[in-house]
Amino acid sequence: MFDSLSERLNKVLKNISGKGRITEDNIQKTLRQVRMALLEADVALPVVKDFVTKVKYRAMGKEVKASLSPGQAFIKVVQSEMVKAMGDANESLNLKAKPPAVVLMAGLQGAGKTTSSAKLAKYLMEREKKSVMLVSVDVYRPAAIEQLQRVSEEVGASFFPSSSDQKPAEIAKAAIKQAKKEFADVLIIDTAGRLAVDEAMMDEIKQLHKLVSPVETLFVVDSMTGQDAANTAKAFDQALPLTGVILTKADGDARGGAALSIRQITGKPIKFIGMGEKLDALEPFHPDRIAQRILGMGDILSLIEEVERKVDKKKAEKLAKKVMKGKGFDLEDFREQLVQMKSMGGLTSMMDKLPGMGNVPQAAKDQLNDKVTVRMEAIINSMTPKEKSYPEVIKGSRKRRIAMGSGTEIQDVNRMLKQFKQMQKMMKKMSGKGGMMKMMRGMKGMMPPGGGMPPLG
Repeated sequence: MFDSLSERLNKVLKNISGKGRITEDNIQKTLRQVRMALLEADVALPVVKDFVTKVKYRAMGKEVKASLSPGQAFIKVVQSEMVKAMGDANESLNLKAKPPAVVLMAGLQGAGKTTSSAKLAKYLMEREKKSVMLVSVDVYRPAAIEQLQRVSEEVGASFFPSSSDQKPAEIAKAAIKQAKKEFADVLIIDTAGRLAVDEAMMDEIKQLHKLVSPVETLFVVDSMTGQDAANTAKAFDQALPLTGVILTKADGDARGGAALSIRQITGKPIKFIGMGEKLDALEPFHPDRIAQRILGMGDILSLIEEVERKVDKKKAEKLAKKVMKGKGFDLEDFREQLVQMKSMGGLTSMMDKLPGMGNVPQAAKDQLNDKVTVRMEAIINSMTPKEKSYPEVIKGSRKRRIAMGSGTEIQDVNRMLKQFKQMQKMMKKMSGKGGMMKMMRGMKGMMPPGGGMPPLG
């Protein structure tokens, strides 16, 4: 996420971080580079100007100059102003209304509105324990209603059927009536998208808004459209009272222009950020955590929350007991760890949240992508129960059979076995005294050459 911006800013700020003395000259030079990095990331010009002015004002004051480590104090100022530009803190949905609380989803075609509606339903059901109903009033796009029905079933939300020969207002009225009957806490209405902001579309959605009186009107926008995302949201807001924004496809956005521009251009908070195609890949937008990720400081809080939510605690406890009793760690256990990692968005998502990943060379990161974990899982799945329990029996002919069965090469099997042995050693260390710290230090060995894990404090 926002890799190219993160890389540029990390390079710029690295030069100033160790300075024991900060002058107006090196502040000016650094801010010129920061300005260039933000403009290349497609951050809107008014936002860049305001950001640079505020950082300069604070950097020239006592806050930085009187600090014992002014370089670090300067980076703190950059982080703080970045958080302010994105909206200070996460603003959650306001669902305090007589059920059903209506959430209206608006946006352009292709922004990911239908998928975001299902993701939001899943989020509300799992994390806020709400009962949710979904309805589509998109009577123009072929298969839009069927798509919402399919994703509703996938997330386990109630779905109100509609058809393309009905009027959007009729569908919405009937859905509200049914949601009341079913005692649904929330009704999410997925509206029609258009290729551009046009009058007919605006009139229709204005009338719909007036009819359903939503507690939340969310604008769904593609992160990869950069500052255009902010300008489109502004145009929508002039016609429709938006309460917030859902930023989609942020996992594929290397620039970050939309995330940094939207709040200031529209005055509306980004409430959620879409981090992938999976239906659980929706996170509340925390400006402080996003700023930390952009500046290579990681996002340990989000990582901990994800572990708490997604790791199977019973399986984790069972493995911990097994390891602590010295019963060893076999390939089936290793496979289980890969599956758990996948449920947390994969290795790439986890690495994104680790501090110091900005300092790891791109070549090293490329070697640790999610394709690697998928390949390793396929290799283990091609083994017999005996091979999983006693990996030492895996020699020449067995390796060939496993490689053929998993569609990989013998080198891939060798590499996987080597990584398993490293993990096994770490688990052994963990079973002894001070095991956790020993294991963490051992994780450095899991990184490919040229990239180490960040220092553990």
